[in-house]
Amino acid sequence: MSILEVRGLTKTYGEGEAKVQALRGIDLSVARGEFVAVVGSSGSGKSTFLNLAGGLDVPDSGEVIVDGRNLQQLSERELTIFRRRKIGFVFQQYNLIPMLDARENILLPLRLDGRQGDEEYLQELVHLLGLEEKMKALPGQLSGGQQQRVAIARALAAKPSLILADEPTGNLDSRTSQDVTGLLRVTGERFSQTIVMITHNEEIAQSADRILRIEDGRLVK
Repeated sequence: MSILEVRGLTKTYGEGEAKVQALRGIDLSVARGEFVAVVGSSGSGKSTFLNLAGGLDVPDSGEVIVDGRNLQQLSERELTIFRRRKIGFVFQQYNLIPMLDARENILLPLRLDGRQGDEEYLQELVHLLGLEEKMKALPGQLSGGQQQRVAIARALAAKPSLILADEPTGNLDSRTSQDVTGLLRVTGERFSQTIVMITHNEEIAQSADRILRIEDGRLVK
């Protein structure tokens, strides 16, 4: 069963001489539990694709279907709630709240949704990510790799159907990048998560089940 279906996706920015066709008709399907890496040169449309797939931007044409719901048919409020419950985001910038400790950052999406969360699940998640002794630490007291682990835990906390990761290792050294990618794969397998990861690093992409390449706004076979 597909968790993510993309059909005829197009997106253009700017007008006249400044007009840029970021996506030129993308079609793809990602199965439940699959780990997909999307690669391509800078400006190829990778991040635009991820933003559209996650409902953070609106396509000019085409459809994005996540876990059976067509994002283009949801109201702004419905889309906000759907994203919070069904899509987890991991970005190159960790986007942690500086005055909240690691545990509070992880639980933030649940709190915003008025939920407490599954404590047993959260404890297992924290254990898998090696964060047991860092739960009371503020982001400024954590290394880059530890902050990204907290960001991964936050993305997984609500048990979303789909994890979208945009250059999650972009600010990390080579060894830490491999560790973080490995943890994404382990947590994805353990909790049956579907992961779509944008990366410019071909070596990191090899960790995925499938590699897709976007160039000039098109999916390259």
